[in-house]
Amino acid sequence: MFSGHVGVGRLVSKKLQTPPSQAWTFLSALNQVTPAEVSCSLSSSLFPLPSLPYVQVSCFNELEVCIHPDGVIPVLTFLRDHTNAQFKSLVDLTAVDVPTRQNRFEIVYNLLSLRFNSRIRVKTYTDELTPIESAVSVFKAANWYEREIWDMFGVFFANHPDLRRILTDYGFEGHPFRKDFPLSGYVELRYDDEVKRVVAEPVELAQEFRKFDLNSPWEAFPVYRQPPESLKLEAGDKKPEAK
Repeated sequence: MFSGHVGVGRLVSKKLQTPPSQAWTFLSALNQVTPAEVSCSLSSSLFPLPSLPYVQVSCFNELEVCIHPDGVIPVLTFLRDHTNAQFKSLVDLTAVDVPTRQNRFEIVYNLLSLRFNSRIRVKTYTDELTPIESAVSVFKAANWYEREIWDMFGVFFANHPDLRRILTDYGFEGHPFRKDFPLSGYVELRYDDEVKRVVAEPVELAQEFRKFDLNSPWEAFPVYRQPPESLKLEAGDKKPEAK
């Protein structure tokens, strides 16, 4: 999924050619410069080869590492404990829903190293049914973050100590931050003056929702959208022949 990033082909090929007995370097820089110039070597005894980080890009002078879902715990543990990393703080954990992708959810871990005044962003991916290993065993702060992601996006975290909704009410239907969730929701809560209590009723719309053009030139994140031609091809239209 992430192998399409620009300029990562060399890193990917390096991973594939790394013998199991050799260390593999996956961090080369943090921000512009750091005292340790974080350059960390990992042995295959710590990381199974398929779960090694295999994409590395610099975004606004911050390091961004994209990993296989199986590598969440070993990678986060390494970043927390290694002498040249020391990312002791999980400052944020969130998700992004991109329905056009096969693995529609990006899980984003934002870590902070107070020792080196550096940040790193770790990304992985999943779909609606595949669970992600909980990071609570590595960062206790992930507890409520993962509950919020489960509540808002419906991403299931395996081995979480208390995975339940944190923002919505008991019995809430759906996950509000999914792109296919209706703006009005499915149920309306209101105070009924006759029965003197709050009641829940199905939403009744006075008019249908407006249909928005997602391919608008004003779209804020056009890279997440597929071009109109690809949608036509998926619908069964034939690709125009080259003249």
